[in-house]
Amino acid sequence: MKNANTAVVRPKYLPRSFLYVPADQSVLFEKAAAGPADALILDLEDAVPSERKAIARQNLRRWFDTRTPAGGENLGPVQQQWVRVSAENTVDDLTAVVGAGLTGIFLAKCTTLLLEEAATTLSRLEVERGLVPGSVGVIGLVESAAALLHLDLMASNARLVTFAIGEVDLMADLRMTRSARSEVALDSLRARFVVSAAAAGLLPPVAPTSTDVHALDVFAETSQKMHDIGFRSRTAVHPKQVPIIHGVFTPSPADIAAAREVIACLEQAHGGVALDRDGRMIDPAVVRGAEEVLLRGTLAF
Repeated sequence: MKNANTAVVRPKYLPRSFLYVPADQSVLFEKAAAGPADALILDLEDAVPSERKAIARQNLRRWFDTRTPAGGENLGPVQQQWVRVSAENTVDDLTAVVGAGLTGIFLAKCTTLLLEEAATTLSRLEVERGLVPGSVGVIGLVESAAALLHLDLMASNARLVTFAIGEVDLMADLRMTRSARSEVALDSLRARFVVSAAAAGLLPPVAPTSTDVHALDVFAETSQKMHDIGFRSRTAVHPKQVPIIHGVFTPSPADIAAAREVIACLEQAHGGVALDRDGRMIDPAVVRGAEEVLLRGTLAF
């Protein structure tokens, strides 16, 4: 059952890539904004030492202010601007960053109660600051076994856009060791996020990153696996990872051509039974897949 908080204005699709940037390092903001990432995650959580939290919040407020003139028109490119807020200081973090120019937040160590608190705070701040109600979305970063058990309940929160996985913390909480032997179990956990998001009508979840920025071949392989499982975005901790994400999560010209052919066959059927060039029936699931491919292939990031 949906809660009473303002429902988020959910986009049709999320960016392919999200690049983490420490919020206390303002010198990196412009460089990251000029880079290839579809979206930035300006990080107020793990990347920022506790003694620099106040500086990081000030950096973000100045950053958003300089990108949004008095008239409210965003000066920045299409690139989205997200902020990861901490579980310990959620209200303070939100109070510091909510305003024009902010696309949404990654809610670290997301739980049912923390998500409810964030949703209530966002609804209040949107009204106080003259923003469109529901304009600030939440991606719940799940990092514990307890939260994993409550995915479906969290998915019912009207403010939630989708989930992301804090995989290192989640594995530690589950006492899992990353190895070839544990990979099947880890994939089953990843699939739970895909199922919960799809069942609730949320956007596809965001795949976790890798902190090994030199093993790009491995990153490409795991990105492809995440895509095949049902993820459609991935986070990065280094700009070198971004082109790999785009290469995997962007439909190929052949994929787009095949999707267009499906839609053309459907239109030619004029409401009757649609068949592809090999005489196979085109059912609604095939059509939905083709429409998704075309949408992802035409996103203007």
